[in-house]
Amino acid sequence: ILGEHLRICPQGYTCCTSEMEENFANKSRSEFEAMMKEAGRSVQTILTAQYRSFDSYFQDLLNKSEKALYDAFPSLHGELYTQNMKVFKDLYSELRRYYRGSNINLEEALNEFWTRLLERLFKLMNPQYHITDEYLDCMVKHAEQHKPFGEVPRDLKVKATRAFIAARSYAQGFLVGSDVVKKVSQVSLSHECTRAIMKLMYCPHCRGMSSVKPCNNYCLNVVKGCLANQADLNTEWKYLMDSLVIVADRIDGPYNVDTVIGTIHMRISEAISNLQENKDSITAKVFQGCGNPKISTKGSSSEDKKRRGKVILEAKSSALALEMLVLDAKGNLTALKSYWVTLPSVLCSKKVMASSAADDKCWNGMTKGSYLPEVMGDGLANQINNPEVEVDITKPDMTIRQQIMQLKIMTNRLGNANIGNDVDFQDASDDMSGSGSGDSCPDDVCGKRLSKSPSTRQPETHAIPKQSGHGISGASSRSLPSAFLLFLSVAFIATQHLWR
Repeated sequence: ILGEHLRICPQGYTCCTSEMEENFANKSRSEFEAMMKEAGRSVQTILTAQYRSFDSYFQDLLNKSEKALYDAFPSLHGELYTQNMKVFKDLYSELRRYYRGSNINLEEALNEFWTRLLERLFKLMNPQYHITDEYLDCMVKHAEQHKPFGEVPRDLKVKATRAFIAARSYAQGFLVGSDVVKKVSQVSLSHECTRAIMKLMYCPHCRGMSSVKPCNNYCLNVVKGCLANQADLNTEWKYLMDSLVIVADRIDGPYNVDTVIGTIHMRISEAISNLQENKDSITAKVFQGCGNPKISTKGSSSEDKKRRGKVILEAKSSALALEMLVLDAKGNLTALKSYWVTLPSVLCSKKVMASSAADDKCWNGMTKGSYLPEVMGDGLANQINNPEVEVDITKPDMTIRQQIMQLKIMTNRLGNANIGNDVDFQDASDDMSGSGSGDSCPDDVCGKRLSKSPSTRQPETHAIPKQSGHGISGASSRSLPSAFLLFLSVAFIATQHLWR
């Protein structure tokens, strides 16, 4: 029939009624959006699998270290351990909370552990004296000078903080990346894009050419126009992938988590042994600085009576497992770097099943023949002359711009982690409000969520990423209040309204 009633397809002779054309338009839209989500889910699956592998490995390291401490310490340190079990449990609990993203100052947590342990052990080693809280305060003030635990607290603090900063930034980097893909893959198609997709996929049917595939370059122009905003993620996405690769090298190199995390119990044991071996000289120095405490009337018993034969603490290395994890992650991250700019080609070749570029008997949007217009570049700015999709380059998609900011923030955190600097994190479930870490693990892909723990510290600060020179080694370690980020966001949105 004559096609004068058609609003999308060419108005020559046609097989389609107006209702059929509308049905095809709805069908093409839902199919293309499903293709986008399917492509995104494959990336999400890769990233969440990497997160789960590393998270499982890291949690296992902590669990084994804690179990080794619980198994061996009663025999090795007797009463020194059994009466202070809560101090050790609290330490591992704080370490886990920090890794999961709670707003904890790790150095302060470690300092608090050594202080509490010293107070308790000093009283146990001097049961014949009545030692008050005020006396302990004085003793703690002199602790730095006397170094009762030797060099272990300082050495462990330096190494553990670097390892934990790198580990938690690395883990959250995968979640942020996965969540950005999820949110961006759910962005709806514009009205103009829906028309272009319909013309690409189903107008051949209306012309009786259901077996004719779209020309490849024609398909690329349509999809690049429809996914122009998504392609603008490319720069920050590549920076995130590169940052994760470099921090992975740190985790398996200078900040080796296997060596540091897997031997925490051994370092604690070493510190306690140092205190026991030098308790007389340390006690004498404390008495000299703080005075002699009063004699206790409860009698005395030495903790040495409780000590048994020497137990050798060992650390079972999982360095090979870590090396394999890092190699696998680096391979996947490298492969995903160009995801956003290669997506149109992937959809055209695998999903839309466009014909080869040289085919002159393909659907060109009007009839069967060759497609002459050049292929547009990637991103919003390059669509100004797109012959297939009308794209307003002055109106970027706000959801996608928000995700670009999330990528910048996460890349900056990884940059800080690379040089051993910490950046305050909110609770993980709140911190990613723009990128939604809680949503980044689909229930069927990533069963374990990041836990939410209350924080008593000051509101978190986000480091503002550099706008140029995003190389990870040059990442800025300066932080600005999150209120300033809010101001930037408001200013940015206001600018969008001006553009409109």
